[in-house]
Amino acid sequence: MAGPVTMPRLEFPLPDLAATQGLASRLAPLLRAGDMLALYGDLGAGKTAFARALLGAMGVAGEVPSPTFTLVQHYDAPHMRIAHYDLYRLQSADELDELGWGDALVDDVVIVEWPQRAAGRLPADRLDINFSVDADGARRCVITPCGDWAVRLQNAESLTAAS
Repeated sequence: MAGPVTMPRLEFPLPDLAATQGLASRLAPLLRAGDMLALYGDLGAGKTAFARALLGAMGVAGEVPSPTFTLVQHYDAPHMRIAHYDLYRLQSADELDELGWGDALVDDVVIVEWPQRAAGRLPADRLDINFSVDADGARRCVITPCGDWAVRLQNAESLTAAS
């Protein structure tokens, strides 16, 4: 019996907004209901810019406000619903239940900023995306597939061909 599929992290330089939008447009076709993207990074590292680009690539038209104060924004894309969470202001992981977390994890594509505040409530199958800015101001992101994403990304030429 074969062991679990492991895949190395994928690194992407993000020198400008166009690069961020390009990565989001390559990732969008891979997403389906029940998927989670956990966006890590310091303030200003590019999490919200990526989330907006991804929502646009998934067909969400119009204004895409940051959910910093509302904690969650819901969107109807042409073929699925998307829940965009920003947990920066979350006081306790127990608050997730009040925000429709459980249902979103089943029915929606979930984009979550500051996922470390979910305290063990992240699904095993997810993409961890870590955004960073180095001392010279260069931005990049590292995508780490977790669970079934290792297999899905292995077969996703649209994303991996650009890494």
